[in-house]
Amino acid sequence: MQKLVVLTGAGISAESGLKTFRDSDGLWEGYNIEDVATPEAWRKNPELVQQFYNERRKNVLDAQPNAAHFALAALEKDFDVTVITQNIDDLHERAGSTNVVHLHGVITRSQSSKNPNLTYPIQGWEIKMGEVCELGSQLRAHVVWFGEAVPMIEKAAMICTEADFFMLVGTSLAVYPAAGLLDYVPDETPKYIVDPKIPSISSVKNLIKVEEKATVGVAKVAEMLKGKLKF
Repeated sequence: MQKLVVLTGAGISAESGLKTFRDSDGLWEGYNIEDVATPEAWRKNPELVQQFYNERRKNVLDAQPNAAHFALAALEKDFDVTVITQNIDDLHERAGSTNVVHLHGVITRSQSSKNPNLTYPIQGWEIKMGEVCELGSQLRAHVVWFGEAVPMIEKAAMICTEADFFMLVGTSLAVYPAAGLLDYVPDETPKYIVDPKIPSISSVKNLIKVEEKATVGVAKVAEMLKGKLKF
């Protein structure tokens, strides 16, 4: 099977009712990013940070995958699909995608605040203060904060080098290092970008622009890809 690599961002989850990471005023759900999404914020006010991510987790659990998530999952019938996502929700998995790489963690898991490699599934929506990992440290959301390393970025870059087809959905290419993944895709690989407002990308070869929201655009690209199947 030909390898399809898909990079998704906040735009695909927005249609499921999850707010994009940062609003036009720079706030995330009414909070300054520095107050809830940095290691410094956790050291300063862990209760606030915990409460913030508990609320985000509740929102994720209430949300449902949309047509774009399901369309990507359906492409596994015809392609070897890897979804690389900047999103911390689990909507790709719930739609049926079986090979998902989370660059920024996944909010439905907790992690040790001492060792980020120790992660655990969460029952329900809440991590309580006082819940600890096996090392005795407080559990926090399994989410990569500003100022922390993106542990899956090297794996994601390697996956991109192997793409026969590449699709970019619902990301403004503004968040690094994820935005740099496009540089690893071979020049000859067709690259489909789905977004209502596609930025000017003059340096990228074999770029096909689909200026639509994710639920419409992914379906259009799926039809294009099926026309390129090799049997």
